[in-house]
Amino acid sequence: MGKLARKVAIVGAGMSKFGFNYPKMRMIDMWQEAWLEAVKLTDKGIKPEDIDELFLGNFTADLFNHQGHLAPLMANLIGLSPKPSSRFEAACASSGIAFRHAVMSIASGMNDVVCVGGVEQMNELNTAGVTSALAAAADTTYEYYAGATFPGLYAAVATAHFHKYGTTSKDLMNIAIKNYENGKENPFAHVQSTIPEVMAKAIEKAKKRGQPVPNWKDEYEFLESSKNPMIASPLRLFDCSLVTDGAAIIFLASEELAYKFTDHPIWVSGIGQGSASLSLHDRKDGKLTTFDATKEAARQAYDMAGLTPEDIQIAEVHDCFTIAELVALEDLGFYKPGEAVKAIANGETKRDGKRPINTSGGLKTKGHPVGATGASQIVEIYKQLAGKAERNRQVQGDLKVGLAQNLGGSGATATVTIMTKEKL
Repeated sequence: MGKLARKVAIVGAGMSKFGFNYPKMRMIDMWQEAWLEAVKLTDKGIKPEDIDELFLGNFTADLFNHQGHLAPLMANLIGLSPKPSSRFEAACASSGIAFRHAVMSIASGMNDVVCVGGVEQMNELNTAGVTSALAAAADTTYEYYAGATFPGLYAAVATAHFHKYGTTSKDLMNIAIKNYENGKENPFAHVQSTIPEVMAKAIEKAKKRGQPVPNWKDEYEFLESSKNPMIASPLRLFDCSLVTDGAAIIFLASEELAYKFTDHPIWVSGIGQGSASLSLHDRKDGKLTTFDATKEAARQAYDMAGLTPEDIQIAEVHDCFTIAELVALEDLGFYKPGEAVKAIANGETKRDGKRPINTSGGLKTKGHPVGATGASQIVEIYKQLAGKAERNRQVQGDLKVGLAQNLGGSGATATVTIMTKEKL
């Protein structure tokens, strides 16, 4: 994997508040909110006339909102018309691949400054409608009509990992507990409560209603209770990401123009994209405990950056389900297969750990508006490397290298992006 022909920098990035925003806010409102936030976080400012092109990630506004042809709509809202705008779709990795193509457009010399974004408004549909729309990212012939929705597909991954490595439900609970702690510190997150705070609210509600008051001794007992029902064994409610609305935007510039917008650009040093079979049943050699698309995307990104997994100090990984975070840590080379659970239990992936993972709260608590997820992961790494993370989630120390991994469907598409403070 060769180097980029031109250096590419992130010069600003921001996101809307993620959450159950509909009907108070629609896609157009969240998109404009993300734009204003990204402009605010661009140190020297940026204007529509500075931007050459829009690269937009969106999975399926067609099914969620009966709205297609999304890119020119969003471009017009932020003053980019009549400049080119294109929509990219790869399920939950939609804005991850939009970002990769945007980087390549600058590296090739086609553009100098671009806007990359993602947006999704999921809550216009009820739960059954959302489930059906998301299932369009699975294999219609062999999975969808057989009733294999994504909780079931990732439950199969979890079951295989449990069987092969002795992983337990408590190992997944450790991931959820950590990500709820991180989400509390993110003012843009869908859920901003720790598990103990969720427990306290449940106890208070029971008291007010005159119901039996729960007597959970710790988070694990709560997560094993009826307040955390089984969705698809072994995955429970708190193992699953949220149905979320939101938008995120990133500004990219060539090396020659980066300093026009900031004195402290964050450099895109490695990008990669991988693919795999759409169906879990078609994965060769029973490969349910690893995602080949992630491993290939990571290989490309590490090679381009000239770095190894040991060099990565902080990462946002795709935890659409807690098992997905666990698998990602192993596929990215941070831990050998079957060994990530011990590191998680020892606190290595916490904000003050050896390698903080999902300081934003991850998809689990920040939220998972599928088309905006990849962009929002890059927003978080940008903020961390630039020292702009809000509240108490700014990781201490000299952060120089971060990574974002964005996964589509049940692992059919993956992107990996490596960002650095210094040009490599």
